[in-house]
Amino acid sequence: MDHLARWAAEQPDKVAAWFPDAEATPDDAALTYAALDARANRAAQWLIGLGLQPGDGICLLLENGPAMLELAYAARRAGLYYTPLSTHLRVPEVAYMLADSGARLLVTSPALAALAAAVQEGGIAEGLPRFATGAGLPGYQSYEAALAAYPAPAELPGDRPLGREFLYSSGTTGLPKGIRRDLLPGDRADKPDWTPNWLRAYGFARDSVYLSPAPLYHAAPHRYVTRTLDLGGSVVVMRKFDAEAALALIERFGVTHSQWVPTMFVRLLGLPEATRRRHDLSTHRVAIHAAAPCPVAVKQAMIDWWGPILVEYYAGSESVGGTVIDSHEWLAHRGSVGRAFDSEVFILDAAGEQVPQGVIGNVWFRNGTRFRYHNAPEKTEAAFDAEGRGTYGDLGHLDADGYLYLSDRRADLILSGGVNVYPWEIEQALAHHPAVAEVAVVGVPHPEFGEAVHAVVRAADDAEPGPALATALIAHCRERLAGPKCPRSVEFADSLPRSETGKLLRRILKERYLATPAPQAAPHAASQATPATAG
Repeated sequence: MDHLARWAAEQPDKVAAWFPDAEATPDDAALTYAALDARANRAAQWLIGLGLQPGDGICLLLENGPAMLELAYAARRAGLYYTPLSTHLRVPEVAYMLADSGARLLVTSPALAALAAAVQEGGIAEGLPRFATGAGLPGYQSYEAALAAYPAPAELPGDRPLGREFLYSSGTTGLPKGIRRDLLPGDRADKPDWTPNWLRAYGFARDSVYLSPAPLYHAAPHRYVTRTLDLGGSVVVMRKFDAEAALALIERFGVTHSQWVPTMFVRLLGLPEATRRRHDLSTHRVAIHAAAPCPVAVKQAMIDWWGPILVEYYAGSESVGGTVIDSHEWLAHRGSVGRAFDSEVFILDAAGEQVPQGVIGNVWFRNGTRFRYHNAPEKTEAAFDAEGRGTYGDLGHLDADGYLYLSDRRADLILSGGVNVYPWEIEQALAHHPAVAEVAVVGVPHPEFGEAVHAVVRAADDAEPGPALATALIAHCRERLAGPKCPRSVEFADSLPRSETGKLLRRILKERYLATPAPQAAPHAASQATPATAG
């Protein structure tokens, strides 16, 4: 009996998951534990009946909804790997992930009809069994009709391992990398009291109500939802994020736990004061955030509003290690992402030697989990050193108390005139200017320095983008940063490229400028580009 089956037996009528539509539907889709368990059982029968063997993989191209959960649990019970695909992928990206994962089956939904049709017409899933939920789609078999052949729950084979998610990194520095771990023995599902340390640390329990405002094809939201259900709690899953709707859901469902990314905080803080104060958030005990660095001013504003309930962690899909920091610690170590949790953290130079306290180096962890990048042994090897320590490829430093402060990813480091320049430090300086809503700093080609510091800014609503503001921002940096760190050019854009989890995609900006020296790079960027050059 796995966790879901246990709770279906003990609390069959308890709602496992609500799926309220942020755009206002009259009724919430409420999925009880009994209903979820029965659907997962029938879907597992179907997957096994298709001839899928333990260790085979399936891909799920689905929006947030009941089908994502029932198929995830079905794949677990059938001993399969399952890969949730981003609903924002383009056809070539879907083709890459279907091929790289070795998927034996694709399930999609009418909500993604355009992308599903493009996949069908492009022939990239030729020969691959394809199914669509709900009313179905042309070129796809009916998922509901397939499950109709298994009308009732039945005993599943007891000799299969426990299936698990096969996730891909977000691809901020290139194509996504598959992160594949060995399947677990089937009896692992028989441990009803098993609770990961990170869940205990955040206070998750049977009475928890977890709000997921993010897509379930991402690692963190997916894991928080399934782990909450494994503990017998309830989840509230938004179809898509809406700031005011999220506040209303916290009040309506008595949400106790939630998980966010910094861009969501920015949108929440952008709501009118009356809207922010309209909703009762008193049940909200823990607001977890991660995925991208949170500007200090934004985090301070959220603590001022919600109280010291914010908990930040630094980790990755690879799970080689991580840090965590609560609000009280953060107020004493502003800007930190915390101390190591269930692992040890080291800051090493390029030769693998530890650097002194306060010196920026490569961030490595010991005692995390082992993993392998699928079909990429060279990348797997680069993620571990000779002592077995693992890295996500980020840079940072430790303070005297062992708190970690991130700088950037190695791939984002700017080498200007022989000086290492960290974009994150410059972005933090610019973010404190009242005219800056968002900012990204990248290195662009320069004939003399190799690379020059270039800032791309989304101006605040009440600011006027243009040469005068660009000059003011460069002067603002000169007052706060050493000369080599100051931007030599500034441009303005309507938006910055980000992943769905809010991670800044600097590589997309850098690709625009590879062949063009700064500041002439600016006209290749988004609208309202206005370069200004430092003297």
